[in-house]
Amino acid sequence: MTPRPRRFRSTLKTLHLWLGLSLGVLLALVTMSGSVLLWEQPLLVAGHPELAARPLPDLATQAHSLEAVLASPQAKGLRSLALPDAELPVWEAQARGGDRMYFDASTGEPLLTRHKSGDGLLTLLDWHTHLLTGEVGETVLGVVACTGLFMLFSGAWLYWPGRSRALKHLKPHANPPVLRWASFHRAVGVIALPLLIVMIGTGTTMAYRGAVRNGLAAAFGEHAPAKPPKIAALDGPVDWAAVLAAAQAAAPDAELTRIMLPTKESGTIVMRVRRAGEWNLAGRSTLFIDGHDARVVGGEDATKLGPGGRLANALFPIHSAAVGGLVWRTVACITGLLPMFLLVTGFLFWRARRRRRPASP
Repeated sequence: MTPRPRRFRSTLKTLHLWLGLSLGVLLALVTMSGSVLLWEQPLLVAGHPELAARPLPDLATQAHSLEAVLASPQAKGLRSLALPDAELPVWEAQARGGDRMYFDASTGEPLLTRHKSGDGLLTLLDWHTHLLTGEVGETVLGVVACTGLFMLFSGAWLYWPGRSRALKHLKPHANPPVLRWASFHRAVGVIALPLLIVMIGTGTTMAYRGAVRNGLAAAFGEHAPAKPPKIAALDGPVDWAAVLAAAQAAAPDAELTRIMLPTKESGTIVMRVRRAGEWNLAGRSTLFIDGHDARVVGGEDATKLGPGGRLANALFPIHSAAVGGLVWRTVACITGLLPMFLLVTGFLFWRARRRRRPASP
């Protein structure tokens, strides 16, 4: 009769192998796309230098151009706009279907439209976040990410030879092939384990961000994130100059970063702002503004949240390398390529081991 520990190890090894050769393929392709997306804005500017080669107008001029943007035919279907900044001094508008449009920040003139179905970076983004299949893909992605974490921890458990032999066991081998691929797979998997856990772990929380945010708030006894109040639907145009001025007055030391437009059901305008010390490039602080009279009627200062809220807000900037500068972005990029290396070396090890088995008589 097979001892229970040995049977458990054999089962774990089988799961590690076959999950790696199946869902591991998806995981590797998703993390590779993430490595490219870490450089999304530099790649966008490199492909469309005319977007960055513009002056950054003052807030009053931006408000005037915003009115022109929202009055244009292209405004139909827009759900949010990123405000111009020094790196990308244009309005970046996101449509409900995932397309993105860019407008001159001084005049509101259309400059560029990127269609999700025909733009390489937007296609990669849709693959990385939804596997090109919407909410179903996001659910599958969560399962794939959890599987990736399982493979990391099970691989570390299967590797562990004891403290006295841990470093010696990581020595790479050139031959025979079965030992070569096993040693490469094992060494990279163990040495890069902390980085892989950080990147795949934070990616997993993105797939379950609502549950993670609410769970952390509950764990630390904090209130759930503030929700925009419902206000009567608008019956006329918005005074965008007054809205931007009110937002800047309510958060004078913050950067206005994004506008979520009012809907047919509610006249509330949600303004994202980035306060000093926030890691998220768009900020997680909010202002809720009544679109009828440009009054600030609420909001949330992300810098005053408890530890649960701050931890929840830190996950995406870590995953997207919004903090840490070029060094962390480069490390995160390399880390995103490692699951493909582990997939390939794991497959080559499995194939070399099968070839070594003697043929049945």
